[in-house]
Amino acid sequence: MAAAFLIGLGVLLSIDWVSASVALACESVLLFWAGVPPRRLAIRLSPVLVGAVTAAFMTALYAPESGASYLNILFAHVTAGSIELATATFARILAVGVPAVVLFLTVDPTDLADGLAQVLRLPARFVIGALAAVRLVGLFIDDWRSLERARRARGVADRGRLRRLLSQAFALLVLSIRRATKLATAMEARGFGSSAPRSWARPSSLHRADVVLMLIGALIAAASITVSVATGHWRFLGT
Repeated sequence: MAAAFLIGLGVLLSIDWVSASVALACESVLLFWAGVPPRRLAIRLSPVLVGAVTAAFMTALYAPESGASYLNILFAHVTAGSIELATATFARILAVGVPAVVLFLTVDPTDLADGLAQVLRLPARFVIGALAAVRLVGLFIDDWRSLERARRARGVADRGRLRRLLSQAFALLVLSIRRATKLATAMEARGFGSSAPRSWARPSSLHRADVVLMLIGALIAAASITVSVATGHWRFLGT
């Protein structure tokens, strides 16, 4: 988390495509050591890629006008400045999104909760509640599939795909609220909501590998800023 934060901070300090591209290139090299199969990584990164393309497209059409003009249709005005800003937006979203996706693919939720509570000293009640919520994500996916199969068996899933999607999403929302209420009651009965100091089954602490990864994140952030400043593309956020 610290390494991803350092990389994201270096990218978000400037609105330019050079710093984000340098960070993204460095991250692409590190993906070979992430231990995630390429197909699985591509599937999980697809929403980030779609969001980056959409944001870049909208930025190219509606960003402030500057430089040469290439297209002018009603409210859409594509200029050299808007294309450069769209490229920066695309690269920044990917540069920030890739470490976040890899983080949640490679970190066990229980290990993450142990680190948040013991290393960062976050409130135990908040950490355990968040851990329980993360553990329910897999159950929500199974519930969605079960609802879909049940509706098909009843013959109500053949038509009106949009209407079926909204109805099924509402049913899942109701089911998730009921399950969360029961889980909260059970956890409260077992003393998870107590304000007394907690003990932990597995100790969590920083190791040499953690420090090395944080240093790599800091080096990536420093390299992206240095290259951007050296090439004259650095635009500090808000200027």
